[in-house]
Formats: sequence, structure tokens, C-alpha cells
Amino acid sequence: MSRKRILVTGGAGFLGSHLSERLLADGHEVVCLDNFFTGTHSNVAGLRDNARFELFRHDVQEALTMEVDQIFHLACPASPIHYQRNPVRTIRTAVEGTLNLLDVARESGARMMIASTSEVYGDPAEHPQTEAYWGNVNPIGPRACYDEGKRCAEALATAYASQYGVEVRIARIFNTYGPRMHENDGRVVSNFVVQALSGKPLTIFGDGKQTRSFCYVSDLIEGFVRLMASEHGCAPVNLGNPRESTMIELATLIKQMTGSKSEIVHEPLPKDDPVRRNPNISRAQKLLGGWTPVVPLEKGIAATIEYFRGVVEG
Repeated sequence: MSRKRILVTGGAGFLGSHLSERLLADGHEVVCLDNFFTGTHSNVAGLRDNARFELFRHDVQEALTMEVDQIFHLACPASPIHYQRNPVRTIRTAVEGTLNLLDVARESGARMMIASTSEVYGDPAEHPQTEAYWGNVNPIGPRACYDEGKRCAEALATAYASQYGVEVRIARIFNTYGPRMHENDGRVVSNFVVQALSGKPLTIFGDGKQTRSFCYVSDLIEGFVRLMASEHGCAPVNLGNPRESTMIELATLIKQMTGSKSEIVHEPLPKDDPVRRNPNISRAQKLLGGWTPVVPLEKGIAATIEYFRGVVEG
């Protein structure tokens, strides 16, 4: 394997820090870029002494020039609490940030992976979701800054591939969880775990029968690495766990595994919140050497609970 110089935007975030760790373990040089809007120094503290790791504070909305071999573009708030806090900044990050990184890829001849999202499917009328499904998205709703920003990022990446020959890969990421999730990011796994460990009621929005698929972070990172190495081109690829769980099932599991006596309470479902979300991963399995998630939900939740015990009790 030849050593590569790899840029990871959002590298101090949840996914970016795990990816940086994996790339260093594989022998590469990692340039970590983050504006620390949601990323934290603690996520990459263990990497700072590695001579092949560089950390820069930079907002991808601002242009940059860099010589790299590959770019993993992960920079963007990914949870509703964060991306709805500043919707203009979110959509600018998704659009202007992606443009800036595509220009870096074009100038340096780097292959670039765009972190897109299952949110491009909106509240899907097709289930499970395949990459051919165009989605059911409200372009002016409260989630639009993220949903439409990512849809535009995919369009930009595809345009750069066709017009300029930039090597692009597009990962449509479904719900991912694990250590280093932000404790206040509003995502359901971290919400339930923190609430259970703190003795607070577990809050389910709606009737709790809505579903999500939960992929452990190490499985997703393996998908990233394989997607970057693949030769199939810029067609989007779903990366997620096809095991489908209801919110009630997840809350009950976390309550049992934490030994919490918290009660489960219900609140109204937020506007445009998807009722069902589950990936068809047949394209990933075919193109990425049989990639499939291997970490069972129970094992992944146990590791996540252990991490958050340190956060809540620390």
C-alpha cells in the first residue's frame, strides 16, 4: 500500500475523528480540517502526537489550497439541533464548502468522497430506500437547509465529475452511532443514553413506532474506506445498517442495558420527521467487496453507553 496524504474535513467531529484514526492506522498522512462548530479537540487529542497527523482550524466556506491525494469531505452539522440553529450557515457549508473542496480536488488531482445523507430521501414513500429513489423532501421546511444542501452537494459533485473529470464518490449515510457522538446533538441514540444515565425520562417523539436503522461507527468507516478505494464512479452509495428498529424498541433496549429506572414519555413528532428510514445496501455489497455492517446493535449500544458514562459521570 502506498502512503497517501489525505484531507478529512470535519475531522474533529464524531465521524471525522474515527476516520482519521483509521487512516493513520492504515499508514497514511492525515490533514484534519475543522472549524470546531460541532467538532471538539478532545475527539482528536489521542492523535496529536502522531507525526503523520496535522490539525488545522478552518471553515470550509472559505477557499483553501492544498496538495493532497484524497479528500473525505465530512464538514457539516448533521443533527437537527445543530443544523437548525443556524440554517443559513448550514446550507452555505453544504454548498459553498463542497464547491471549495471540489476545487481543491480539481487542482490537486485528488479523489474526493462526499458525505451525503439518507436525508436526501426525506420522508420516503419508497421503503427500503434504494439509490434510484429521488426522495420526498420539503424544500422549504425546517430540515430543508440540511436536506437540500446535501442534495445540492451531490449535484455539484456529479457536475464536477462530468465537466472536469474530478474523481468523486458519494456516500449516502444512514443513522450512525457510537463513542464520540455529541451528548447534546439531539440524535436519538445519544438522547436516550444520556437521559437513561442521568435518570431523566426517555423522550420519544410521536407514537414511537417510527423506525430508523442504526449503523455502528466502525462499520460505516469501513464503508468509507472501501468506497474511496472503489473504481465504480460517482453514483451514490447507501451506507447504513439494514436492521430496522422502532423508537420504542430502542428506548426499551437502552433502558435495560443501562439499568435505568427512567420512565418513557411521549412528545409530539417534529414537522417533516421521517416515519420510516431503512437502507437498501445491495449496491454497496456489490461494489464494495461484500461490505456489510457486522457490529450487532446490542454490542454497539454497550460501547456507546460505556463512552457516555464517562461523559455524564466525568
